Amino acid sequence: MGEPLVSVLTPFRNTAPYLAQCIESVLAQSYSRFEYILSDNCSTDGSAEIAEAYARRDSRIRLIRQSQLFSQPRHYNRALAEISADSQYCKIVQADDCLFPECLRLMVQAFEQSESIGLVSSYDLKGGTVRGSGLPYPTPLLPGRELARMVLRTGVFVFGSATTVMYRSALVRSCQPFYEEALLHEDTEKCMQILEHWDFAFVHQVLSFLRTDNVNESISAGVRSFQPDALDRYIIVQRYANVFLEACEAGALKKEAKRAYYRILGRETLRFRGAAFWQYHKTGLNTIGENIDKPYLALQIGRSLLGMALNPGTTASRAMERARRRKQGAAV
Repeated sequence: MGEPLVSVLTPFRNTAPYLAQCIESVLAQSYSRFEYILSDNCSTDGSAEIAEAYARRDSRIRLIRQSQLFSQPRHYNRALAEISADSQYCKIVQADDCLFPECLRLMVQAFEQSESIGLVSSYDLKGGTVRGSGLPYPTPLLPGRELARMVLRTGVFVFGSATTVMYRSALVRSCQPFYEEALLHEDTEKCMQILEHWDFAFVHQVLSFLRTDNVNESISAGVRSFQPDALDRYIIVQRYANVFLEACEAGALKKEAKRAYYRILGRETLRFRGAAFWQYHKTGLNTIGENIDKPYLALQIGRSLLGMALNPGTTASRAMERARRRKQGAAV
């Protein structure tokens, strides 16, 4: 039996500064049996021409041009619907990210441990930070529900981004659209959904690079200062605690997650965050049928103010540090 076919996808829109490096990283894989789908979401910056040039040179590449502009989740779903009926595994590489040369080979190797595995992940390098730690070494395979309970109880986060993980293609083909487009962090929630019925494997190596200096319109650079991880954690606990935990533990965890999340919102209130920040959190909370709990937020603001009053030295030093960082940013 030959190597299993892997479907690799890069959906893109206006990523000309990064797209060639992304494509080159896929073509440089030590694992060669893959199809590579490039999907253009109505780019206007020459990205499509870059993709077309690569498609002419390598028969594994197929360029798709979308006829109208789609939201990012819908575009990803349309690209995922194009994977081959013969592919066994599916890997998204976002257009401003890169894979390290052994990525596909090691992830396929992890999948081949068992047909019960639906999701594989690894460490990733985001900017200059290695992420994904928390699983004891070596932990090559975990029952999905066991990992989900670990995620909920400890906050360990091994899903990275869409670039970090690999899916079993049968799951992609059986669930169309693959991502729930109304969700705020649809890729994270898809991982939790998979864990309910499938096992998980992890490669203890850094296999992908996620850019943080991107400035193009298609990537969520604009929300990085909006505390997205805090919102993501809160949504995951509120939506999935009852799925993977006993009722008593789930209830206690949801209460603690709310306290932690609203403490962060309280601190951000004192930083006079603008309308975009609050709209981001309102949108996310709406996906779980919630609005911002203003009385509870007011309570957390009061606690933050009390903490500042009781620790004036710490408060002053933090203010000076923020001022120093703003000054450094202005000088760049």
